[in-house]
Amino acid sequence: MRKALVIVTLLSLAGCLGMPQTIEPVSNFKLNQYLGKWYEIARLDHSFERGLTHVTAEYTLREDGGVSVLNRGYSIESKEWQEAIGKAYFVDSTNKGYLKVSFFGPFYGSYVVFELEQSNYDYAFVSGPNNDYLWLLSRTPTVATEVLEKFKRLAEQNGFDTEQLIYVDQK
Repeated sequence: MRKALVIVTLLSLAGCLGMPQTIEPVSNFKLNQYLGKWYEIARLDHSFERGLTHVTAEYTLREDGGVSVLNRGYSIESKEWQEAIGKAYFVDSTNKGYLKVSFFGPFYGSYVVFELEQSNYDYAFVSGPNNDYLWLLSRTPTVATEVLEKFKRLAEQNGFDTEQLIYVDQK
């Protein structure tokens, strides 16, 4: 029984590192250019960000070659800032926008950059392991209408429920 539980646990953890079938991580990904502060413009709802506004993610290089992750958001309900500190590592090669991220010990989930403004890394479209996780990140608190429309169009084409998008208050 114990052995079966370990196998089921390992299989379910491995499942967290997948990605939606139609999603492809960007290639020619440059981590040093991606590092820094990002503003969350839109997302699909999930429990760990529910009710948060002014959400940002900050990525810095770790000594072990991974990435330190600091997610921060303001809870209107509790009237206080909340933070989550994590770490991320490349799943395949370092030039592919496919990382695994952990905020809870040995448990990792997928972080898949599937669209990225190439010249200045001004915006990124990010997926998790399945179509329940989706983010639009930007270097600025707002994006042009064209970027938002492109995000919604690509998300819908890839099976995400764009009717459920939450637009994050950054004012």
